[in-house]
Amino acid sequence: MTLFRHAVMAAAIAFCPAASSAAPPSGATDIAATIKADVAEIIAGINARDIAKATKFDAPDLVSMESMREPSIGAASDREGLAMAFKYGQGWHLRLIDETVDVAKAGDMATYRSTYDEDSLRDGVPFTHRVNFLAGFKRDADGQWRIHWSVVCAQSASHKK
Repeated sequence: MTLFRHAVMAAAIAFCPAASSAAPPSGATDIAATIKADVAEIIAGINARDIAKATKFDAPDLVSMESMREPSIGAASDREGLAMAFKYGQGWHLRLIDETVDVAKAGDMATYRSTYDEDSLRDGVPFTHRVNFLAGFKRDADGQWRIHWSVVCAQSASHKK
């Protein structure tokens, strides 16, 4: 069962600059660095089981789609789903493999693409599988970068570590 939410990226915090989306930069390189840092915060929140931190950059109208489940519509729905995943996902932990940010020429939107290993426990047995994460970021009127849509898709079936 894929428990990945945007969310989706814990080891990323060690590899990303500590930029904040509160004061968005204008250049594509700076925007990409900001978004990577924001996603690192999300993943750190997921790995720490901190719903507020894990959903900090959700847009109110967020649409999140994941393999084998109905789409989540809205930030509140995302928080509820994440709370349920935390409750049932023993040992759930995300590890970054790679990430890329493509910034629109206008500098108002960006697409985040990444691959993660998603670890969990099943009856005390460690399992893992690889997932792709794709998210659309938009700079909102207040200057904050937020996720307006995301897609999580498993690359492999879960298997014992």
